[in-house]
Amino acid sequence: MKKILFAFCSICLLVQLGFAQNDLIHALPSQLGMDRAFIKQKVDSIMQMGIDSLAFPGAQVLVAKNDTVIFHQAYGYHTYDQIQPVKLNDLYDLASVTKISGPLPALMKLVDEGKLDLDKPFSTYWEPWQKRKDKRDLTLREILAHQAGLVPYIVFLQKVIKKNEMVKRRFVRDFPRDRFSGQVYDRLYINDRFERKMNRIINRSDVSADKKYLYSGLSFLIFPSLIEQLTGMDYERYLEENFYQPLGCETLAYLPKVKGFTNAIVPTEIDSLFRKSVVKGWVHDENAALKGGVSGNAGLFGTADDLAKLMLFYQNYGNVNGKQLISEKTVREFTRVQFPENDNRRGLGFDKPLLDNAELSLENAYPSPLASPESFGHSGFTGTFVWADPVHKLTFIFLSNRVYPTRDHRKLYSLRIREALQDVFYRAGR
Repeated sequence: MKKILFAFCSICLLVQLGFAQNDLIHALPSQLGMDRAFIKQKVDSIMQMGIDSLAFPGAQVLVAKNDTVIFHQAYGYHTYDQIQPVKLNDLYDLASVTKISGPLPALMKLVDEGKLDLDKPFSTYWEPWQKRKDKRDLTLREILAHQAGLVPYIVFLQKVIKKNEMVKRRFVRDFPRDRFSGQVYDRLYINDRFERKMNRIINRSDVSADKKYLYSGLSFLIFPSLIEQLTGMDYERYLEENFYQPLGCETLAYLPKVKGFTNAIVPTEIDSLFRKSVVKGWVHDENAALKGGVSGNAGLFGTADDLAKLMLFYQNYGNVNGKQLISEKTVREFTRVQFPENDNRRGLGFDKPLLDNAELSLENAYPSPLASPESFGHSGFTGTFVWADPVHKLTFIFLSNRVYPTRDHRKLYSLRIREALQDVFYRAGR
């Protein structure tokens, strides 16, 4: 009875202090039965090794257990000059984590509402594909599971840059004007018609007849337009009103440079080809940039806290504060493996563990071999990684700018830093 009374009084106190229902709860690892000293020693060692090996200049690790944050630490600096230390509220370019943070919850809600059917041809909703013989029968399920045979990536920047590395003035200008409203970078604006050109190229792109697992981000470039078409709402406003506000995500946003955030923004790459500068506050991915910074494949920025809120929402199968934003049935469907018979580990939009993950060593597993088959998440090219495990109630967030100063820095992968870090928290609770 005393414990119940204490818990009730604690909740009352939090309300009196002004904490919102969707503020993250924090506790020491030991309070949830996890070895605090083991975690600190192991994580500090792995992160220092990553910084010393130039895998990244700095990074953050956030872990929640049972909906409670038990670890959130920042390491290193924004850049290798060691001037600006990483802080817990820094904004990161999420890269492909955008896919499950932006268009995917919207698509899930539309499936919930019967406005999308996973097993109808995608051309039912995206009219240009009705005229494409190789695309008209592709289903949304196949597309989201990367089982449709779409080409992995198209370098649209080739359409904008001349052979002498100068930009084509008919597509890019250094000041806004009629038909040049989409901002790509400081003093770089894209022709509004270029998005239609990108869509035409996507619509005409090849499709492999061999239906096997092949990761492709192409469809995510057109999902925002599809979402606007089906909802009658601006894509960003739809996300804000239906997901980010209810979840209390105050920093998940596109184009942070124009949103007035006070958070420091971590830079990504020194772009010598297009932006001719350090990319900071504008999306790193060139295709998303050519979409004016708002895309489904990349473009979102956010803090570790806000990503934790989003992943906890998924981990709780669409429920937040007792309200079901997406039905449990739909979340379970999107987070299960779709085509295991084709050696495809993917869910619908979500990444999943390797099919034989539990049988592998840490050196070969993805992610930790202790992650449950029901777990899911996604990684991003800039060095981001998010993962939720509804069985072990463990949420893992890793944010870095491994592409600084160039994308050639790949030690984050070869040293398997994210897998090793995640594994620490599984072992600390055993």
